[in-house]
Amino acid sequence: MTDEDVVKTDLLIVGAGPAGASLACFLASYGRTGIIIAAAPGTADTPRAHITNMAGLECLRDIGLEQACLDVATPSHNMAHTRWCRSMAGEEFARVYSWGHDPARKGDYELASPCTHVDLPQTLLEPILTRRAIHSGWTIRFNTRFVTLTRPAPDVIISEVVDEVTKRTYKIQSRYLFGCDGARSQVVREVGLPLIKKPGQGLALNVLVRADMSHLLKSRVGNLHWVFRPEEMDAPPWGWAAVVRMVRPWNEWMFIFFAAPGADLTASDMEASNEDYLARVKQLIGDDTVKVELLHVGKWWINETVAERYSDGNVFCFGDSTHRHPPFNGLGSNTCIQDAFNLAWKIHYVMAGKAGNKLLDSFSIERQPVGADVITRANQGLRDHIPWQKVIGMLERDPEEKRRILAEFDDPGERGRKRRREFRDAIEKTTTEFHGLGIEMNQRYVSSAVYLADQPPPPPPPSDPIKTHQVTTYPGRRLPHVWLNTRCPGEPVSTIDLAGKGRFCLLTGPGGQAWKEAAQAVSEALRVEVACYSIGWKQDFEDMYFDWAKKSEMDEDGCVLVRPDRFVAWRSVGMIEQPAKKLEEVMTSILGL
Repeated sequence: MTDEDVVKTDLLIVGAGPAGASLACFLASYGRTGIIIAAAPGTADTPRAHITNMAGLECLRDIGLEQACLDVATPSHNMAHTRWCRSMAGEEFARVYSWGHDPARKGDYELASPCTHVDLPQTLLEPILTRRAIHSGWTIRFNTRFVTLTRPAPDVIISEVVDEVTKRTYKIQSRYLFGCDGARSQVVREVGLPLIKKPGQGLALNVLVRADMSHLLKSRVGNLHWVFRPEEMDAPPWGWAAVVRMVRPWNEWMFIFFAAPGADLTASDMEASNEDYLARVKQLIGDDTVKVELLHVGKWWINETVAERYSDGNVFCFGDSTHRHPPFNGLGSNTCIQDAFNLAWKIHYVMAGKAGNKLLDSFSIERQPVGADVITRANQGLRDHIPWQKVIGMLERDPEEKRRILAEFDDPGERGRKRRREFRDAIEKTTTEFHGLGIEMNQRYVSSAVYLADQPPPPPPPSDPIKTHQVTTYPGRRLPHVWLNTRCPGEPVSTIDLAGKGRFCLLTGPGGQAWKEAAQAVSEALRVEVACYSIGWKQDFEDMYFDWAKKSEMDEDGCVLVRPDRFVAWRSVGMIEQPAKKLEEVMTSILGL
């Protein structure tokens, strides 16, 4: 093999979905470029992931992509409810507020982040990411399949790839390889990352249609609708019930069909003609005036799989290649983006000589537990729907028993009260899916990239860690969002916007001048930028609502050190002797120097 046979780059990303494309964007923000290859012919042609939550959007906000996402996303107010109904046009059994729209929960969401939930299908997100990557100097080669790799030296990875257009096989040499190639990841197989697989929950069927239901949604606003017929005995095996998901309001929809829980169906059992699929879609719409156009049909396995580790030497895998789960709680693409945000700054710091290789070990240590939590929660989100299905008779196979159960709902006596109460309680159980602020925001990192040596034990978790966002500056946790301003008020600024942007950030208050001097000294000594801001009375930024005083968990002369990914690296409750010496000790430890 000669040099002419090999394409050379420092960074090779396999996969151009939300994981790979966002990694390219984050690396580009540091001036790092490379090559992305993807087996697909282009960006996503079906919507797939769609909920973009605050944690995911905050990462894109850091590199100036939030507005581009908001410009094409469906705004949050269209996501106000999740419903249970006999048909889209017919009677409704229940509805709940979702994605922060519950009047009792709105404040929790507004206090958690300057961002908000939006509905951004993968078909619209991926072009934003790939366009930014290309315009920043990345090369993207679609129709290019990763085959295998060899590692002839510690910092040399030779990847064999195939151009599916020309059928030419060639090699790409890189220092780092990133496996973002989805649920059938060839990179994961090549490096042999062990997978923790729990029993799946069968197959599901996506039927994408164009159907204008604007007239129906005036009184049914929401982006998720469970549609089912509790009395039905002859439903097709693939179409026992459906989640009808808004793709674009209100004329493009994904009908996600499920088999009955426990039904052991094969791929062939999910097969039907396009006419059959259309007939079932029209039946569940329930309005013959709605014209339906079939756009796409696809099957997918309901997985509960996570890799035991995310890296092997200089090969890093994340996104769907390492955590595979159903779309419940809307965690998929958001977790991919956060994986990439965590990794990008570490890769750059090591390549720039600002950190040791030990820093890269923290990626898998920090993100693998997040992936394990996500696949568990998403699958539990699906299982949480079984109780209401049982209460309303959906799981019964005896038609007489079905009729008896449904009749009880109309009974004004004790039997009816009990049945209706059980249904109400079962529906309430599903709200963990639609108000999972905790699972979205409560990640806690414990690794060498977090300095814990001088810290007390962490605060206990909230009573409901899935729904409740735990606000704390304890090291390893997300920096709290607080609105700040200047003495003569102007545009408010979030604390998370002071942090990030590729550098460390130190926040202090009145009496914290020594921390500012320490930050400057350490920046110069380690050649690592540590921005520093003071918050409080007549400081760089005013704590206009006194929220930082309440949430910072430190005295005015203390400090909070924040990593480039906006997670707290270390904190000091108050001023200490020799602050510069301590800060340098902390930074050296975090960076693995």
